[in-house]
Amino acid sequence: MSQISSLFVTRLYRAALSDHGPVVDTGELAASCYSIAEDDEAGHAWCEENGYPGYTSYASLTDLGWRFPIFGDVIKALDKHVAAFADDLAFDLGDKRLTLEDIWINILPEGGSHSGHIHPHSVISGTTYVAMPKGTSALRLEDPRLPMMMAAPVRRKNAPADLRTFHYEAPEVGDVLLWESWLRHEVPMNTAEEERVSVSFNYGWG
Repeated sequence: MSQISSLFVTRLYRAALSDHGPVVDTGELAASCYSIAEDDEAGHAWCEENGYPGYTSYASLTDLGWRFPIFGDVIKALDKHVAAFADDLAFDLGDKRLTLEDIWINILPEGGSHSGHIHPHSVISGTTYVAMPKGTSALRLEDPRLPMMMAAPVRRKNAPADLRTFHYEAPEVGDVLLWESWLRHEVPMNTAEEERVSVSFNYGWG
């Protein structure tokens, strides 16, 4: 009798941010994101120089937790979510722990997108969602084996989710998604008229 097993599983963690840590008011968080974006001249200059649509604080601000107390609450919640995910991944962290390395704001306007990428040098990456207007883009995750598939045929359109080459995850406001940082992902074009707002982050081991 034949037996087929699933090996080398790629995990995706999804939960409400408020499931762990302080309850975060998404309306206040959105207002804080826009307030920071309005004053961040260096961030806007970087976006313009690098052809980044909309706004990101990735290259300009490293102190969001100190700048606005609500980001301190977000970080406290994220620490607990990341600890839960690390436990699910069966990580042996030894005498070290996973700690926040970077946290930044993303404001993506209509027509904006963020092409496929990974987060080198980090262990767990993720995003919590602040504004997700109707019709905005889902997060697209790519099978990490894709470069090695070479002559493999494409999957059927009705293939089970765990066999598809790409997975689209449509989060809601207040959700947090976590994945291992080597997993390639992208944000397809925002087709909504309103802006898509999120806060992304990286955790490292040390």
